[in-house]
Amino acid sequence: MPLPHFLLLVAVVILAAGATLVLALTMGVPLEALALAAGIAAVVVHLSARAGNGPRHTPDA
Repeated sequence: MPLPHFLLLVAVVILAAGATLVLALTMGVPLEALALAAGIAAVVVHLSARAGNGPRHTPDA
């Protein structure tokens, strides 16, 4: 992936995260609830990858 595309992707992800935070806080969702949801999602993704349900990584890819 060329560097400009990568940097644009990083910028879009950061802007989307910021917009999500602003929208959620504007709607009155407590920051603690957002943190809890993010933590639970991270644990689920971690355990899913460890169980072999995540993406397949091959040395030749």
